[in-house]
Amino acid sequence: MASDTQFFQQAVFAHLEGDAALTALLGGAKVHDRPPEGAAMPYVTLGMTRAFDAGTASEKAQEHLFTLHAWSSAGGRKETMSILEAVRLRMENLPAVNGAMRVVSMQAQGEDIAHDPDLRAFHGTLRFRAVTEPTAL
Repeated sequence: MASDTQFFQQAVFAHLEGDAALTALLGGAKVHDRPPEGAAMPYVTLGMTRAFDAGTASEKAQEHLFTLHAWSSAGGRKETMSILEAVRLRMENLPAVNGAMRVVSMQAQGEDIAHDPDLRAFHGTLRFRAVTEPTAL
């Protein structure tokens, strides 16, 4: 299961990094697993990830629950909201087939925006659920 999860996460990163509109909003290729020390905001990070067997007796499948985070030090929520919207739109268009797996379903399941006083930043979170299955059994 770990290799399927890793492959799925790599596909998510590559898909986000390939979006010109998101790259423009971030001021460069700033989609990180963990931001580099001293990274300038805004940027996007991958948060919590979970994977579960979602197969049946006759078909293999995996369910992925994951979060993507937008970080902005701009003076309000507007930039964070714009980044979250670009991420959500991009994720809706995750290619149906990525190498060894096919994305059967991708759903945004919720969004939060809050001010982080310690970082003097706004932090937005998008929660997703995806179901994948192998392209070849």
